[in-house]
Amino acid sequence: MQQYSQVRAMLAITKASLKAIFRSPSAVAFSFVFPFVFILVFGFIGNNGRAPVFRIVIDKSSDTANAFYDSLKASSNIKIVSFANNDELHDNIIKGKIAGILKISKSQSSNHEYSYTLKSSNASNDKWPQLLPVLNAIANKVSDVKYENRPTYAVADFNYQRDIETVREYKTIDFILPGQLGFSLLSSGVFGVAFMFFNLRNTLVLKRFFATPISRTYIVLGEALSRVLFQLLTAIVIIIAGRYLFGFTLVKGFVTVINMMVLSFIGLLVFMGLGFIVSGLAKNESTIPPFANLLTLPQFLLGGTFFSVDVFPKWLQPISNAMPLTHLNTALRSVAFEGQNLWQVRTEIGILLLWGIAVYFVAIKVFKWE
Repeated sequence: MQQYSQVRAMLAITKASLKAIFRSPSAVAFSFVFPFVFILVFGFIGNNGRAPVFRIVIDKSSDTANAFYDSLKASSNIKIVSFANNDELHDNIIKGKIAGILKISKSQSSNHEYSYTLKSSNASNDKWPQLLPVLNAIANKVSDVKYENRPTYAVADFNYQRDIETVREYKTIDFILPGQLGFSLLSSGVFGVAFMFFNLRNTLVLKRFFATPISRTYIVLGEALSRVLFQLLTAIVIIIAGRYLFGFTLVKGFVTVINMMVLSFIGLLVFMGLGFIVSGLAKNESTIPPFANLLTLPQFLLGGTFFSVDVFPKWLQPISNAMPLTHLNTALRSVAFEGQNLWQVRTEIGILLLWGIAVYFVAIKVFKWE
């Protein structure tokens, strides 16, 4: 007589559950259709219509004792940043993390008091063309305040200067796709797991499982494995579609895809824990959506899914930066466009793992089998 195998029983549950997921319109919609539609929309329209915030560095030799510099600091569209050394500065500019390096100089011309130049690279092609009109508008506003006859206070010495080596172009899809992948993982993890385990419990399927020799641990593992396989398959489809339809940047090709899959797996585990919490707290099926939305909507809106966290008010940014989806999105973008490896995004991974420990601690406390 063949000995009963917990692993074989678990795989049978995984297979059956995977078939059920593919047959569920809501599972396919939340995991693939919605994110894919967003990718198509943002991929075609290019920009998201929000007022951008440009991160710039002020050249160390700049003259900063003037009204133009003061207006730059006060502008809601400009964020002045600094770096510890030139290597870090160079690394950020070739990765498109800043719009450029601005140099403000005392002018020798009698027509204006100051001039400025912007040094950038084509990694910031989505930023510096929009930044130049902002700089000109600030200079004009200062001129209006300081002079009645309105001579120009500061002018651009050159339209732009791009003496940093040519690097890859940063496209809208490079920001949007990782956010939509995170959206898909969060939706699937929370809504999928919550509805799945609640229905298994409510239809007495779990109770029937208990009549078999399979242990509770392997029941959970079987169901979880099916969700992981489905979502990772979805992630691959989203990445491939983004790459070949819109030129999504995968700096190191297949290695980058593998790194994104590892990050997706870690993020999905955390989000599935949130789904277990919702499943345990829900009294009936109608209470699942409110509980799930309470955990997912703030992350969708504030987690850097559709636009950068930098556009939020300063008091809101710490809240956004505390959310697990924010760190997953940041890690995915860093790996995809900047070519970072998993060790270089270890801070984001560490925060996700800490979230996972906290989430599963709560999930164990509130999870119900019957």
